[in-house]
Amino acid sequence: MSFSPALLFYRAATTLVGPFAGLWLNARARNGKEDEDRVAERFGRYTQARPEGTLVWLHAASVGESGVALSLIEALAARDPSLSFVISTGTRTSADLVAKRAPPRTTHIYAPLDTAASVRRFLAYWRPDLGVFVESEIWPNLILAAEKQGVKLALVNARMSVKTLRQWENWPAAGKRLVKAFSFISAADGRTARALKRLRGEEISARGNLKLAAPAPSIDINARGSMLAQIGGRPIWLAASTHEGEDEIVLAAHERLRENFPNALLILVPRHPERGADIAKLAAGAPRRALRQPIADAPVYIADTLGELGLFYDLSPIALVAGSLAPHLKGHNPIEPAKLGAAILTGPYVESFQDLFDALFTAGGATSVDTPSSIAAAVTVLWRDDASRNEQLDSARRVAALGADAFNHTLTSLSALLPPQPRAPRAAHASA
Repeated sequence: MSFSPALLFYRAATTLVGPFAGLWLNARARNGKEDEDRVAERFGRYTQARPEGTLVWLHAASVGESGVALSLIEALAARDPSLSFVISTGTRTSADLVAKRAPPRTTHIYAPLDTAASVRRFLAYWRPDLGVFVESEIWPNLILAAEKQGVKLALVNARMSVKTLRQWENWPAAGKRLVKAFSFISAADGRTARALKRLRGEEISARGNLKLAAPAPSIDINARGSMLAQIGGRPIWLAASTHEGEDEIVLAAHERLRENFPNALLILVPRHPERGADIAKLAAGAPRRALRQPIADAPVYIADTLGELGLFYDLSPIALVAGSLAPHLKGHNPIEPAKLGAAILTGPYVESFQDLFDALFTAGGATSVDTPSSIAAAVTVLWRDDASRNEQLDSARRVAALGADAFNHTLTSLSALLPPQPRAPRAAHASA
């Protein structure tokens, strides 16, 4: 790795800290941040069998990236049913999502640590034919070792923050070496495309964000009917994927709303379901879905389960996409509510999805809020003015429909990187 002092230093540093990784992972497992039964996967040791035939490996950081990866898997499998897939992720919540949504012939594993030994074992075991990195997961040892082994690599929907891009530009030799390892790169936004072009020295496709093309989450019809029966005719709104520090803002906004709408219902979905008990205390003992408690006449309902956010977007005419109300947060994906018919509110801190929100704001498909009073005012307007709400919904749906071209272009490019399939033998014909 003499081509870059930064990469040489990184390789040496990861080699030095590698022997201590077990202590770190075990501490994370004790805190519930790692699956203690699968910690060995972080070191490149697996119990799952590698399927025969062509294997496509997709690597995604967390829940949002995993959703894109799963959509790509479904589409690639539809084009070629003989393909098998392995998807590596870094968080327990993403593992749970994959367990719920993984198509046939798809295996989930936890991503290996980016140390030479773990990466070597991973590649020797799985022997992928194609590696697809989703969005912003750039692990130097993993990428360069895969390239050396002859694995075709793609970076899709690349989307990097200003801070991350600045770091790469501060280490241009390392950045250039890493992006050159990919046979195909597509960017989710123009900012990332321009920065990668400067590093790579060639045009980067920036047709749009693949999350725009992701299908709306499936809805459990029975659960929907049960929830509607409990809600009745009450005015409702949703606070989706809240983080610590946002719940108080949302609850204060709801108190203001109840001054004019005494029977209003707030459905609050925490980003991390394990926070449900703490949020329920903040909300004066609000009922929790994880405990199967009924809504009854409670003003707040805590939906602290995993994989049901689509259900609540579908039920709610208005949704605050949280993860956006504090400066240290960077926003969440607004496309699911756009596709499920919930008018979108968001806080000002949406750096991770700035391109999507900019498009929504330009089209009139979302409303920005930042305080309890502004949230309450926006919800009130959308409750009272059906025409305005429907106009905003239509605008958001038009923005959400723009991802099909980017998705199809990505599929075609990935298919071109796969090894050619062997031709079936021709049937023998008897001579006349």
